[in-house]
Amino acid sequence: MKAFFDCFSGISGNMTLGALIHIGVPVEWLRKQLENLLHDSFELTVSAVKRGGITAHLVEVVEKKHVHSRHWADIRDMIQKGPLPTDVADTSLAIFERIALAESNIHGVDIEQVHFHEVGGTDAIVDIVGTALCLHYLKIDSVTVSRIQLGSGFVDCAHGRLPVPAPATLAILKDVPVSGTDVPGEMVTPTGAAIVAELAAAFGPMPEMTVQGIGYGAGKRRFPDRPNLLRIVTGETGGVASYLDTDHVVIVETCIDDMNPELFGFLMERLFEDGALDVYWIPVHMKKNRPGTMIQVISPESLKETIVHRILMETTSTGVRHYLVSRSKLPRVLIWVDTTFGKVRAKQITDPAGTVRRVPEYEECKKIALDRRLPLKTVYEIIHQAINTPGETRSEAMPPNG
Repeated sequence: MKAFFDCFSGISGNMTLGALIHIGVPVEWLRKQLENLLHDSFELTVSAVKRGGITAHLVEVVEKKHVHSRHWADIRDMIQKGPLPTDVADTSLAIFERIALAESNIHGVDIEQVHFHEVGGTDAIVDIVGTALCLHYLKIDSVTVSRIQLGSGFVDCAHGRLPVPAPATLAILKDVPVSGTDVPGEMVTPTGAAIVAELAAAFGPMPEMTVQGIGYGAGKRRFPDRPNLLRIVTGETGGVASYLDTDHVVIVETCIDDMNPELFGFLMERLFEDGALDVYWIPVHMKKNRPGTMIQVISPESLKETIVHRILMETTSTGVRHYLVSRSKLPRVLIWVDTTFGKVRAKQITDPAGTVRRVPEYEECKKIALDRRLPLKTVYEIIHQAINTPGETRSEAMPPNG
């Protein structure tokens, strides 16, 4: 099951929990699971509210026995020893660890000594573990998240008055696509930031799916220009599309008709050093019928600004275009194979019919050809024969943007 988190008003832990309950997680089941972990130390209430005319679920947690704060070690010990399914415990710990790492770096203390304040109370544990339980119940195994909307101004917390987004929130959102707004106040909490940073397989528009569930989780505050809601959409992808790996990348492009051709090779090298996934030179005819070259770069969204800066620094272009696109890819893994050249890496690709093909890695072949002073085609043929001969191989996951 896929899920899409539509964060047009930011995200918090209780908004996430409210949206997932709205989709169909039974409140009594969730309450019982959490009581097995926290015993009788909290009350969980779920009420129907309206935000901008939309009915949503508002989740509130009241501590019967107030806990001012907890250390990371206390929370980790509680979750590890608690009666939770393995996947729920692993997800919960990973979300909390993101917060602990952020706090550790900001305050300059060892992660084991991190002392939680706002996110150490029972309500945060309910939000994070409850979210993991809901994902388990709904059988959600893939999450895509929209661009995160951030608030502005200042927020009061245990460390005093801090700018919005709070330092911990911003640290957790490193490498996550965000946008600033003029909305006063906190739209993304550290808990909400950690949830999406950990769960998201991709950031971008809603993935292809057949919609099966829609849930709205409400925040307590009222915003002047939008309903304070988190919308979560769940669904399945059928047919061939369900077999493919999908993600989102950015295409950055520009057309040039007045640059020394010798500079293009250097530019390509620098773009790949910057992290570009691929670079193309495409012949075009521009205005006044001048022959030119379109520079087109495929980039992870997190590196868009780096790629744009590189093109504007190294070329005569005065501007670039960039846009988000979706990709569908055949499942691939890297494999290690014994050859006459030693252990060599190759790609193993599986098509929709289940047919497997193994392809040598160009860089591996190039290195061997140079080291052994052999023709590249000879090395390629030897390795191709070796990797397609039945035998013992070891596989590993491909990089997410490979």
